[in-house]
Amino acid sequence: MTEQPSPTTPLSTSPTPNTSPAAPEFPAATILGYPRIGPRRELKKAIESFWAGRSSAADVETAAAALRTRTRSRLVELGLDPSNASIPSNFSYYDQVLDAAVLAGVVPARFAHLADPATGRLDLAGYSTLARGAGDDLPLEMTKWFDTNYHYLVPEIGPDTAFRFADDRVVHEFAEGLAEGVLTRPVLVGPVTFLLLAKAADGAPAGFAPIDRLADLLPVYVQLLTALAAAGATWVQLDEPALVSDSIEATPERVLAALVEAYGVLSTELTRPNRPAIVVAAPYGGLGSALPVLASTDVDAIAIDLVRGAAPTGPVAGLETKTLVAGVVDGHNIWRADLGSALDTLESLRGLGAAAVAVGTSTSLLHVPHDVEDEPALDPTLRAWLAFADQKVGEVVTLSQGLTKGRDAVADRLEASRAGLANRTQAPGVVRPEVRGRLADLADGDFHRGDFATRKSEQAARLQLPPLPTTTIGSFPQTPEIRKARAAHAKGDLTTEQYDAEMQAEIRRVVELQERIGLDVLVHGEPERNDMVQYFAENLDGFAATQNGWVQSYGSRCVRPPILWGDVARPAPITVRWSTFTASLTNKPVKGMLTGPVTILAWSFVRNDQPLRDTANQVALALRDEIGDLEAAGIGVVQVDEPALRELLPLRAADHAAYLDWSVASFRLATSGVRPETQIHTHLCYSEFGEIFGAIDGLDADVTSIEAARSRMEILADIAAQGYQRGIGPGVYDIHSPRIPSEAEVTELLGKAVGSVAADQLWVNPDCGLKTRKYDEVIGSLEHIVAAAKTVRATLPA
Repeated sequence: MTEQPSPTTPLSTSPTPNTSPAAPEFPAATILGYPRIGPRRELKKAIESFWAGRSSAADVETAAAALRTRTRSRLVELGLDPSNASIPSNFSYYDQVLDAAVLAGVVPARFAHLADPATGRLDLAGYSTLARGAGDDLPLEMTKWFDTNYHYLVPEIGPDTAFRFADDRVVHEFAEGLAEGVLTRPVLVGPVTFLLLAKAADGAPAGFAPIDRLADLLPVYVQLLTALAAAGATWVQLDEPALVSDSIEATPERVLAALVEAYGVLSTELTRPNRPAIVVAAPYGGLGSALPVLASTDVDAIAIDLVRGAAPTGPVAGLETKTLVAGVVDGHNIWRADLGSALDTLESLRGLGAAAVAVGTSTSLLHVPHDVEDEPALDPTLRAWLAFADQKVGEVVTLSQGLTKGRDAVADRLEASRAGLANRTQAPGVVRPEVRGRLADLADGDFHRGDFATRKSEQAARLQLPPLPTTTIGSFPQTPEIRKARAAHAKGDLTTEQYDAEMQAEIRRVVELQERIGLDVLVHGEPERNDMVQYFAENLDGFAATQNGWVQSYGSRCVRPPILWGDVARPAPITVRWSTFTASLTNKPVKGMLTGPVTILAWSFVRNDQPLRDTANQVALALRDEIGDLEAAGIGVVQVDEPALRELLPLRAADHAAYLDWSVASFRLATSGVRPETQIHTHLCYSEFGEIFGAIDGLDADVTSIEAARSRMEILADIAAQGYQRGIGPGVYDIHSPRIPSEAEVTELLGKAVGSVAADQLWVNPDCGLKTRKYDEVIGSLEHIVAAAKTVRATLPA
């Protein structure tokens, strides 16, 4: 890192009205953010090499700089103007919320020694440690970013947390672009969202909330804006998605008061040209009552999501001095826009009284892959329906030209959009009468199992498990040898028979390892699966897979979401042969492993031409058939993972009930066809569970495993308060960190669990699958889990 700018004059206690000159014109076409991992995951490879000790921090910075240069030049090539701040600068080495924490010097006490004592800055190693942990020091907690499959790191803030302008990286990245002739728009998490997403640090008094520290944090943002203005920035984007969510631990009144306070200070404490113009972006939903409040401040532009949210029905006071950035191009999904309809919406916004209307994306394009033209193996018909990040930039540019120059200027592109939409509705496989008929014939009994007490008794008699049974969530490490074999099979260098033999050999090793460690319920380790959703998508009709459609999930973790484009059906059994082979190797119970319907939807790019309820039930019926075949083959435990159940929860409370109704029903449709003695498990991870615990109960799974290690079993209070009666497996091993939890640490966590939940309900397991970990980490951790379970088991009443 480089030297930080000198501090500015402290804030006054009573900001004066803004007397700045008019804001510079906002670009007519822009996006809220661009994928930052690289089209070939260049950043992932660079930073993982650094973590592994194969390269230096300077090597990572060189790779990152090259990637940023590539992004800027590509966006100019696609039609964004390099001279007017239309190109966002939203790069991150790991996570944008972590970046905001590092910017403000928010480092937990356990990692304070990593920060420079004079400046508070962290080097790349220290930054990475906050995300990944070290030794017995836990990393920052991780949870889902609103209703997406992106994960952010949760800052820890207490009454005494010291804020300081500790990291000026965003200033230097702006200057880097300027030196290349590109005037970018720096993008940061806004101060209100940053504090609302933070958690109270350990030792904070009851009733304290990080948002209480807003006045103390704002000087950091003032210093940053001052430094950016000095560097030549004309616009800065502050992302405030917390404004569109009711799932924030603060009252609506407190959130709106914080909004007024923050942007009262940021838009009046500094006068232009001593600060850039401010655009506040509110992606992922509608602003609702926050829009007129935000419009009443002196910010210069407001970006609204018109895909998930709705436009105001009439003029809004205050907009007459602001640019309204209309997010009409979907940043969340990969379908080409209906350009005619989007242009209708844009033209209607002129009646709202805004000083100007600009065209943008609904969210950052972080959530979609780079370029559909990089997918030559996709069926050309399907490819013509798709828009990845680069194509979405083109759509924004087209709509801006249509808005400013008139429809005739883009008539050919409007017609191509109309024709493409018509082609999609008529294509074979989009509608399959036999699938639609099966849905129509469903009855209430298809969604319900028998009495849980009866099931519990019959399952106990069949499985013969000890108290606190131990298991894993499903996957074991995907070694280089496994990946090499999969790649060779895909290229045709390994026959199917050779590939199957290698997978069976790996399963045999995994079973032997589990038996040696002493786990009670075994898994096959999933060596044949590239991804828990993609694997099923590749074996179901109605899906397509990409080759290079990588999307960042968290840090360096990337996934390739499949494309769910048509009606879903299962042409043949998918997992049965692997589960039955595993069961032949052991006398212990073996879990069949499936991914649930909601998670398959959440982690795919899902068709947008029918209700999600219908699509979920189509997937559920395919899984119901698979579960039935597993049961018929003698598999007595089947896990149907739903880690994304909370993820898709609408951000507005008024929409929760309808979503939970269909999402829970789809899981029950998938799992309710089995006999009482067959035990159904599910798994949920990295979400705030308290507000949907009733729905988790409604799943009617016999055993539910959940993330709990990073949060130190915080979820147990919700479990105890709800009087939950079914089996529960609060995770005791955080698999998203390379650290190995000690036996004492796991024993302590299990002790907390036994203190809150009846021992005959408890299972012992990691937080999630082990696919991303290395075997030396996994073996030590699982050995400690089994040993801790035995220790705590010995303390239980006979």
